[in-house]
Amino acid sequence: MTNIDERLAKCFAIALPDLPRGEIQRASQKAVPKWDSLAMVNLLALIEEEFAVQISDEDLGRMTSFASILEYLQKKTGAAI
Repeated sequence: MTNIDERLAKCFAIALPDLPRGEIQRASQKAVPKWDSLAMVNLLALIEEEFAVQISDEDLGRMTSFASILEYLQKKTGAAI
């Protein structure tokens, strides 16, 4: 795992504490029942704080899984994919 992966996994662990650590990287809104709108708001706040990014409303619709959020952050921060 890269530094971005680890930091994002930490955000997921805080926002979705019932999600087993081993399942975080495979997490998606469809597969995780507790990933509701409140969990999403908390997750986004954690991500914005952790990565010092501002997530636009246009980007929210694409953030439906750990993988999609990771890809977004890699592009946003200029990290290698």
